[in-house]
Amino acid sequence: MPKVLLTGGSGFIATHILELLLKNGHEVVTTVRTEEKAKIIRDAHPGAKLSVVIVPDIAQPNAFDEVVQTPGLEYVQHTASPFHFKFKDPKTEILDPAIKGTTSILEAIKKYAPGVKRVVITSSFAAILSADKLGDASKTWSEADWNPNTYEDGITGPPGTTYRVSKTLAEKAAWDFKEKEKPNFDIATINPPFVFGPVVHHLSSLADINTSNGNMVALIVGRWKAEIPPTGVHLWVDVRDVAKAHVAAMERPEAGGNRFFVTTGLFANKEIVPIVRKHFPQIADKLPEDGVQGGDYPGGSVDNVYKYDNSKATKVLGIDWIPFEQSIVDTIGSVLKVGAK
Repeated sequence: MPKVLLTGGSGFIATHILELLLKNGHEVVTTVRTEEKAKIIRDAHPGAKLSVVIVPDIAQPNAFDEVVQTPGLEYVQHTASPFHFKFKDPKTEILDPAIKGTTSILEAIKKYAPGVKRVVITSSFAAILSADKLGDASKTWSEADWNPNTYEDGITGPPGTTYRVSKTLAEKAAWDFKEKEKPNFDIATINPPFVFGPVVHHLSSLADINTSNGNMVALIVGRWKAEIPPTGVHLWVDVRDVAKAHVAAMERPEAGGNRFFVTTGLFANKEIVPIVRKHFPQIADKLPEDGVQGGDYPGGSVDNVYKYDNSKATKVLGIDWIPFEQSIVDTIGSVLKVGAK
């Protein structure tokens, strides 16, 4: 089976991609920022065809030059990119790692890894959406849409805008590189919205959980009791389907040259509560009681929310989407295990 480089191997999505690649028989080289994270991955996969390489700062010039020279690489899964809102400097902590990390690895592959056939990049619905159209129920989002925010918006805007700019400009940099540099490899990008699903990577505490699943932590520790928070973006996908999308985009020849809007459908935070109450009665005292307000669709109806078109990902990548209830149950179950440690 082909050898694959997976960047950012300790991330929420990447850990699921790693498991699937190994299950499918691929030999994997993965990168992490610290030896501590490297040891966790090695310990989690004893005997696997796996090597872990430390790349401390993906925004540094030539950060990936050495690892891409691993003999026999045929595919690259580039997932390494920051996603959090705790930064102080948007340029050095969010924008540069996302944008420069992407261009750096593409330059390194072109220069040192002529055997690589395809690079799959983790992008985001953030690179698709326009904030001013999120209230438009007539809008249908698809791969044809691009976030219009500029680099300057990312520097001066609120944290959410900074994140959206980082994902948008990183993805655009990849497509521009392909067009201008004409490397031997082609590119596919995966664009998910909120990503729920079980946590398989090591967490020292619930405070370290990925941003999307942070909602679930807030629920099970009682922070939704007085009021259910606004949903934000009403689109979701399970992390296991995101992993399948990455691997299928690598393995299926027809996937090359495409963006994939990877989403299962619409949800509201209010819909999570009865699922958790049904399946986890042991935390009933932490949950909002019936009648607690908040977390609904605009005007109380899904008809007031924008639409989505996930037909390309469904067809080309062959994804049979995991249902909402199953995703929530598996997510909460895994989070409770972490919390119990």
